[in-house]
Amino acid sequence: MNAKPEENQVDISPIPALRGTLEREAGMSGYTSWRAGGPAERLYKPADLEDLCAYMKTLPADEPVCFVGLGSNLLVRDGGLRGTVIHVHGALKQLRFEERRLQGRQAGEESRFGVVYAEAGVASPKVARFAANNNLTGAEFLAGIPGTVGGALAMNAGCYGHETWSYVSQVLTVDQQGNTHKRCPRDFQVDYRHVAPTRQRREWFVAAWFLFPKGDGEAGRAEIKRLLERRVASQPLELPNAGSVFRNPPGDYAARLIESCGMKGVRVGDAQVSEKHANFIVNLGRATATDIETLIETVQEKVKLKHGVELIREVRILGEKVAPASSRLVCQVSGWKPALQETGHD
Repeated sequence: MNAKPEENQVDISPIPALRGTLEREAGMSGYTSWRAGGPAERLYKPADLEDLCAYMKTLPADEPVCFVGLGSNLLVRDGGLRGTVIHVHGALKQLRFEERRLQGRQAGEESRFGVVYAEAGVASPKVARFAANNNLTGAEFLAGIPGTVGGALAMNAGCYGHETWSYVSQVLTVDQQGNTHKRCPRDFQVDYRHVAPTRQRREWFVAAWFLFPKGDGEAGRAEIKRLLERRVASQPLELPNAGSVFRNPPGDYAARLIESCGMKGVRVGDAQVSEKHANFIVNLGRATATDIETLIETVQEKVKLKHGVELIREVRILGEKVAPASSRLVCQVSGWKPALQETGHD
């Protein structure tokens, strides 16, 4: 007897011919904003959502899978990634305004809110502009998030006092078997820079329906411009980086703690704590993933030693480590002396 299908499961069948592209031993430095990292065993670029689901159906049940958008919150170790990377940017690109009837606590609020459907590969700033152009407000903060919708959903990305999941009405996920599922916010535990399903399941975000208040689109566009100008003035956007490296600890700022330890400008190889914003690590040109990870660990050690605060990473670190090579820690800040001139990486 067949098991009863899940109520919100959408089965795409029969499996169509694949239309995406498969790359083997794909260098991940070209798919991450740090411009560093080892190769992925396989990297699949789906043609669209249907093609993605078809490809997922071909994977073994135990295949390691990683979804990547702009790679703006990701460090892939120099030893590379086993399994399959799904590259959704430029593939899951549907973005539209929807006239739909709201359900649950949102019922009857159609006159005050608008619904935006965005797939996981859409850049977050594009959602901000799209919402404003449709006279919706509240999405302006997304202009300051240098990643895709999928990444924003996965980590509850936020800035300037707003967070992604504050505006999520519903999400669409895909499982390892290539079936899609509609999920509600109550199906997830959502915290500061953390999202996890309330019960264990192996699924990835492929789209979301956002609920934004209707308002003044011109004012929204002006706010987006202001936030982007603020970002340009305060962040090292001229160099490869992954955005904020660490979460802000309760009641404090990671950047303040790092700067107070004299870490601005400190380097491991070509990885450097930004002189413009201490919670950014930049690639000066030839930084390896090992350089970046070593510098991350060094910053954590210094802050813990001086302040007793354990900095928690925002960035994900994935993949296999390589055999350690001695890395020279270069200090470019007067008054800061590393305890060891030579630091190894385990």
